[in-house]
Amino acid sequence: MFTFCINDHKYSHVHFIGIGGISMSGLAEILITEGYKVSGSDANNSYIVERLKKLGADIYINHSRDNIKDADLVVYTDAISNDNEELMKALNDNIPTVDRATFLGALMKNYTNSIAVSGTHGKTTTTSMMATILNRSTLDPTILLGGQLNEIGGNVRLGSREHILTEACEYKGNILKYFPTMAIILNMEEDHLDYFRNIDHIVDTFMDYSRNIQDNGYLIINADDANAEKITNSTNVNIITFAINSKADYTAENISFSPEGYPKFMLNIKGESLYPVQLSVMGTHNVYNALASIAATHLLGVPIETILDSIKNYHGVQRRLEVKGIVNGVKIIDDYAHHPTEIQASLEALQNSTKGNIWCVFQPHTYTRTKLLLDSFAKSFSKADKVIIPDIYAAREKDTGLIHSTDLVDALVKKGIDARYISSFEDIENYLLEKAKSGDVIVTMGAGNVYTIGDAMLESSEKEAI
Repeated sequence: MFTFCINDHKYSHVHFIGIGGISMSGLAEILITEGYKVSGSDANNSYIVERLKKLGADIYINHSRDNIKDADLVVYTDAISNDNEELMKALNDNIPTVDRATFLGALMKNYTNSIAVSGTHGKTTTTSMMATILNRSTLDPTILLGGQLNEIGGNVRLGSREHILTEACEYKGNILKYFPTMAIILNMEEDHLDYFRNIDHIVDTFMDYSRNIQDNGYLIINADDANAEKITNSTNVNIITFAINSKADYTAENISFSPEGYPKFMLNIKGESLYPVQLSVMGTHNVYNALASIAATHLLGVPIETILDSIKNYHGVQRRLEVKGIVNGVKIIDDYAHHPTEIQASLEALQNSTKGNIWCVFQPHTYTRTKLLLDSFAKSFSKADKVIIPDIYAAREKDTGLIHSTDLVDALVKKGIDARYISSFEDIENYLLEKAKSGDVIVTMGAGNVYTIGDAMLESSEKEAI
């Protein structure tokens, strides 16, 4: 089993293949701060890459076997294929290589308490909610986020060795490489079906993961999830539950919404204490995220007053229903949702605060997900007034020709939804500028680069104003 002791510098030079990734960059920053020599490569330059360069990392744009020089350890992402020339070079030279999740799991063992946030949806939001609470507490945690949070100035916070907080993705069974002292499971649904066979395979993976929790550790789980009981029956650790509709340790009662769509509710803790909670992010799904965050940080000893004040002042992480600006009276919002459940939740949240039309520009993410969840996608846009679908964002996959964005448009039209396919981002931008009216909302949605449409609209508007 791979081990990594951060103090002994056995691997004094660590090279990251895909260093510009949100998780990889956080790991790299921790090592730089701990005095390691860090190098890496990425297909594209970015603000993350530039930040790491300023911190002292040697970074190469594009992958080449020449980038592997005197590295003692090579860490690579799931997106790196077996024929990547840097990975092949490292293997041929007998340089130790390890995937990102295995490295993160080994790194977590350097901390007294490791808190991992998992689930099909809500990982980044819940982790960033917890990050906001812990950052305002006395615990001084180390934090690794899958998004950019203004509260901590980015995607990583470097703290003491007492606590580390991180997201834990289930893709390719990566959660099985973590052994946390506290594991949070938000929900379990069909996703990543290019790896998982079905929902049973997903639940079985979470069951195995629950057995990885360290002795005397805690499992915090959504009791409203249909498969929660299977998980709780699989582990002997301490169980803490949260829910809206079920009996649980932490529940939300009397949920209502402000005109902006922000939920407020009464927090019930084990039927003994009631506290008023006000959120500053939209949607019922964020009530679940807040309950998980409250339960976890309360268990860590943060005073409830600090927790509730921090939750109220949490305004979201970038790309999660993020308000980008206004063009001609039209609000531009960006959201990372790329799964049917996430899409439905985000659109329902927007409906609570929108008087005009909701225009949704959805960029499907991966051919596999689009094909296998096509029917679910078709049902998830019912709260949108107008839907525009550009081409599928391939990510790690190749186009097999078995699915196209027009297939999703056809499925939406059959459901009575006003949907159209527009391939070019520039054409989408021009179409929206012509058709959207003051009071409408445009939400760009997806895990790819669809956010650039809103950015371009705002930039062109600024240029017009000048």
